[in-house]
Amino acid sequence: MRRLRSRLAVVFVLAAVVLTAACSSNTRPLYDPQALPSGPVGESIRLGHDIMQDTPKYLPRNVVADMSCAACHVGVGTVKRGGSLVGLYGRFPQWNKRSKRVIMLQDRIGECFLYSMNGTPPAYSSKAMIAIASYIAYLSRDVPGGAPQPKDDGFIVPLPSASPDVKHGGDLYAQKCAACHQANGAGVHGSFPPLWGAASFNAGAGMAHIDRMTGFVRFNMPQNAPGSLSLEDAYDISAWVLTHPRPTFNKARLIAPAPQPASYF
Repeated sequence: MRRLRSRLAVVFVLAAVVLTAACSSNTRPLYDPQALPSGPVGESIRLGHDIMQDTPKYLPRNVVADMSCAACHVGVGTVKRGGSLVGLYGRFPQWNKRSKRVIMLQDRIGECFLYSMNGTPPAYSSKAMIAIASYIAYLSRDVPGGAPQPKDDGFIVPLPSASPDVKHGGDLYAQKCAACHQANGAGVHGSFPPLWGAASFNAGAGMAHIDRMTGFVRFNMPQNAPGSLSLEDAYDISAWVLTHPRPTFNKARLIAPAPQPASYF
């Protein structure tokens, strides 16, 4: 009997160890600066995270809007239905409807600089671009290459069939949004992005489309109570925000990264 009890005790201990390990694996943070690889690769991942968290600080020459990547990628790309970047690395190359060509990850990052930040992409071979791609690759490390985005991970949702109530959206904005983004939509530098005006994203940005903004607002706003707004309320707020002026995207302007000597490669 004692032997049986002893064996059972060992089994229970082993089971507890296995379960603890499994839980630890499943709950580990997607980004832990203390757990990064050592050496230059870890430094690049860390830099990519920091650039995305405070883009104007690290790339002031590439950003015109008072926006950081994290404004549209909640938790610096770690939150489901918040512009998650998890698994994104393995989904490239891919066909891009907007540019009507096959693009790489760097192209997609460049689009964010051109539209959401109304600026200019860093050169593909630059330390900054490689760092951002390194960070996205790190977040995607447990996702098989080419795996599609999970259905419950995106924030674009079917819109209500009725037209939005813009006046209701303005009233809700005053109640739910103005405390952070300000009544004039200018936001707070370094904390809350501007939603319209000269320092906001331009008219070509994804967030300038009501289906994208509605879904993002529905699942992520207000910041202190994400998910508390109904789809209809998020729709009305988004419609009201998008009635305001913002920069126009100039698709004719030429952009060219700085040349590198052959020795760089």
